[in-house]
Amino acid sequence: MCTSRDIMSLDMEKARAVLESRGEVKSFDEMMAVSTWNEMEVTLYPQGKVMFYPLSDKDKAVEYATEIISEIQG
Repeated sequence: MCTSRDIMSLDMEKARAVLESRGEVKSFDEMMAVSTWNEMEVTLYPQGKVMFYPLSDKDKAVEYATEIISEIQG
């Protein structure tokens, strides 16, 4: 799981659109979005936390989370 150092409040509707552009959104509400992407399950929380399963490479997780959050905020 990757957690932002900054306090965040992501727009979950925009997050859903970003996740849908990358793959199937399996579950969505104001508390979290679960999708599939790049053969992984991605869970995104409005506080900026992103969990990738299965992924054990911390550097890749940070890279992917930064990419997703940047796209949501951009």
